[in-house]
Amino acid sequence: MAKKQHHEEHENHERWLVSYADFITLLFAFFVVMYSVSRVDNKRMQQVVRAIKFAMHFKGSGGVGELPIFEGPPSEGGCVANVGDSAGARMEREHAIEGVRRKLEKRLRDFLQHRPSANPAVVVEAEGRNVIVRLSAAHFFDPSQAAIRPQMIPVLDAIASELAVMRRPLRIEGHTDDAPTTSPRFRDNWELSTSRAAAVASYVQRAHQIDGRLLGAAGYAATRPLVPNDSAAGRRANRRVEMVVEMRTGDKLEVIGK
Repeated sequence: MAKKQHHEEHENHERWLVSYADFITLLFAFFVVMYSVSRVDNKRMQQVVRAIKFAMHFKGSGGVGELPIFEGPPSEGGCVANVGDSAGARMEREHAIEGVRRKLEKRLRDFLQHRPSANPAVVVEAEGRNVIVRLSAAHFFDPSQAAIRPQMIPVLDAIASELAVMRRPLRIEGHTDDAPTTSPRFRDNWELSTSRAAAVASYVQRAHQIDGRLLGAAGYAATRPLVPNDSAAGRRANRRVEMVVEMRTGDKLEVIGK
């Protein structure tokens, strides 16, 4: 009987293609995922940037009389502080703030009528939600000193007596020009501006029994000038102490400005 011949099994030399195909498929999936994760919606990103600038008042009025940036139901302005503020509430607040400003100016008229208008000792302004009373450092303090001049105490009393009855947060900020201080008592303008703000805060609290929890004092040196420090008049305007009365949503404003 003839013997069967056993043929050797044919060896597949292309098995590597299976592993290679699996590797290419995984690599493709990896890059697809990476692309989808890194892809940025430029249009939406620009809207976000505009919304942040709008809300933070980097430029313009921010949230006042503007259309909403994002699609959706209309809001009462883009500023976060205006959320829930109706048009009537805003008008009431603006009327009250303007009333406070006029009332302060009227109260100070007798004290300041003989002083030169080119360099006023006190300027009262309404700015947004706040009433700002700017005290000229040239009138209220000796150069590079933080003690309030005695002759200006009646002016400060007139201001503080009006602000005390309002029972609103009162932020007192000290500012200087960019010239170095000449007093050996203060190392720099940061210490000088802070000491002036603290002196005003301390006096109005003691003399007018203002709740200390409503008071805040800070010094900003020359970091927040009103005008450029390129002239004597500009530097004089930048040397000041500001008394900022904060008006917030929900305040009962009917007694203010009357």
